[in-house]
Amino acid sequence: MATKAAKKLKVRDTREARNRKLTRKDVRAAAKRLSNWGRWGKDDEIGTLNYVAPGDIVNAARLVRKGKVMSLALNFDAKGPQGGKSKYPALGRFNPVHVMLRTGTDAYSGVLDHRKIRGADDLVIMPLQCGTQWDGLGHIFYEDYTWNGRDCRTVTTSGAQYGGIEKTKAKMVGRGVLLDIAALFGRRWLPDGFAITNEMLEAAERREKVKVGRGDYLIVRTGHIEAKLASKTWDGYAGGDAPGLAFETLDWLHARQVAAVVTDTWGVEVRPCETEDTNQPWHWIAIPVIGLSVGEIFDLAELAKDCKADGRYEFLFVAPALPITGAVGSPVNPLAIK
Repeated sequence: MATKAAKKLKVRDTREARNRKLTRKDVRAAAKRLSNWGRWGKDDEIGTLNYVAPGDIVNAARLVRKGKVMSLALNFDAKGPQGGKSKYPALGRFNPVHVMLRTGTDAYSGVLDHRKIRGADDLVIMPLQCGTQWDGLGHIFYEDYTWNGRDCRTVTTSGAQYGGIEKTKAKMVGRGVLLDIAALFGRRWLPDGFAITNEMLEAAERREKVKVGRGDYLIVRTGHIEAKLASKTWDGYAGGDAPGLAFETLDWLHARQVAAVVTDTWGVEVRPCETEDTNQPWHWIAIPVIGLSVGEIFDLAELAKDCKADGRYEFLFVAPALPITGAVGSPVNPLAIK
């Protein structure tokens, strides 16, 4: 059953409200309208993370009242979200492969005694965006350009020469705000193809008595991960249809000056795409044009439950990327602290 806030929207399901498909013309208009190129100087490499000021972090730290720490990460293992079937290609990503270099069996056998210490070592092989992760500013191009108007060819086989994820290693800390859109509609999770609009984001703000503003880390819950875990299959998750942000939310995010946006879906934006001639049009604008850091595959179930219980939808958010030089994405163990 939809909540009172949702009923006021007079929209039962946005899948039936999208009558006109967007086109590349709409994408180009948005690029012209929303560009942040040069906003923080021609050499800027962190985009909207510039919105977070030292005072914002101090204020976010004051939100910690009960000392509860919640991880928003899925475990990185062979049971991860890249394991399901999908009608869309998932860019060759696979679940982490964990391999032991030294084990307890080696130690017990005595083969390592020449080192005069016994222990274990291991390694992991994984795409940097196979699980809970950040999209870096070198991840998506707007036509021939990456963030801040750089030539896309500056992302080479050696990695991103500008805007590598390592430039954010002292960032991703501040006030986190959860907007629970599934709860707004009284659902455990939203259906595939459900487009979250600006009106819905604002209805969630009113319901939760919170306001998203400059420098915030906006976290949007659809319940998509929970739906997949309940079905005991990741089929369709990686690259498949999903609920997500509508293209129009780009204007809202730009106006609110958020530092980053996070969801529990594979690709943040609604799928199937709102365009036929442009794949994932929201990404075209959010990352290379606005300079927005984007978090994907965050597990929001525990956080949503806690926010509902104590009525507080804001918290200290701490989620630094791994400083992998030139990387265009990074795995992360994000923390919500209340």
